[in-house]
Amino acid sequence: MAQEIELKFIVENESVEALRHALDTFSGEHHDPVQLLNIYYETPDNWLRRHDRGLRIRGADGRYEMTMKIGGRVVGGLHQRPEYNVALDKPELDLARLPAEVWPEGALPQGLSEAVRPLFSTDFWREKWLVNEGNSRVEIALDRGEVKAGELAEPICELELELLEGEAADLLKLARRLVSQPGLRQGSLSKAARGYHLAAGNAPREIKPTPVLHVAPKASVEQGLEAALELALSQWQYHEELWLRGHEEAKAPVLAAIGLVRHTLTLFGGIVPRKASARLRDLLTQTEALMATEVSAPTAVYSPQTAAAKLALTEFLVTRGWQNFLDERAKAKIGESFKRFADIHLSRHAAELKKEFAYPLGDRYADRLIRLKRDIDSVLLLAGAYDGPQARAWLENWQGLRDAIETRQRIEIEHFRNEAICQAPFWLHSGKR
Repeated sequence: MAQEIELKFIVENESVEALRHALDTFSGEHHDPVQLLNIYYETPDNWLRRHDRGLRIRGADGRYEMTMKIGGRVVGGLHQRPEYNVALDKPELDLARLPAEVWPEGALPQGLSEAVRPLFSTDFWREKWLVNEGNSRVEIALDRGEVKAGELAEPICELELELLEGEAADLLKLARRLVSQPGLRQGSLSKAARGYHLAAGNAPREIKPTPVLHVAPKASVEQGLEAALELALSQWQYHEELWLRGHEEAKAPVLAAIGLVRHTLTLFGGIVPRKASARLRDLLTQTEALMATEVSAPTAVYSPQTAAAKLALTEFLVTRGWQNFLDERAKAKIGESFKRFADIHLSRHAAELKKEFAYPLGDRYADRLIRLKRDIDSVLLLAGAYDGPQARAWLENWQGLRDAIETRQRIEIEHFRNEAICQAPFWLHSGKR
């Protein structure tokens, strides 16, 4: 088994030649383009996808390889996951040759070999550079071609940085050098993810409201911080993809997701000092300033500012960039129960909301909208331990108030305000349970 650690970028077509020229200036080995044909497999009931597995055969220069990838951690465009490779004499699956640890129950499921069928394919040319960075060896691959499922197809124009040996920090350092030029955007959608979407009919992607954050039942405060930032980054990248595909209304959720990053840093600011995220916040400010203009989606998304900000957030997460800034007291607090942290902060935000909206505000509701949105974001990040009917109802009333203020529906405003301020808390340690 190999532990695959790679960082993916989508490359703007117009920037390919400039990128190739920049890569040629790196000291290392260059390999001419080679054509790679990949066939991905699935069962009629999506057994592999449901078990977070990807199965493919890759062919190049008359050689074939069967690969099984198992879901690991994906942060932004940084993929960290187990990968199993088996050389083949011909392009035919032989699942019995995969090790037992690949399978959920420790053995090849009965009937699976007969059930798998080709689902989609990718056909692209890969040009490679092998580069030394710090104490690490990194493979940089430029892929150009298409992913195809039946009559549906999408172009591939990607750059992948794969850590062959060494530390992920070196991989990220190398990436910082690359994103200083325009034309790159960190992409979380792999070739396989796009292939699965095409194979399912290529349904239009819809805007996704920020969901309630879920963490493990006994998560620490630090795990809650990580999960919150990962959620914000996921929302950012998802809606950025929509914006690029022509959904102009997706620009607002992109900015909201960037705002959620900032809000997360504020929410945990009693433990993680501001200096830990100073560089990240500066890059977010630059990105927000760019997107606040009448800029087109490609110009904004493929800009060095946006690429650097997203990469900085990824690096902050992957390297836990806050840890070196914590004193002993903060280290103890960040290791405490996230649920207890959530209880305390839910009480504080609820008290703030009730104070702000205790009485009718007439024409002044719009003045409270920014604070209302921030408090709703806080509850979304904190309420996951109580994701039941009470938590959803509590949130829905405040969200209804927000929507009514935005659309200036006076009757609806007063309805939701009255409902919201009269609600009982759904969390523990609130003083009323």
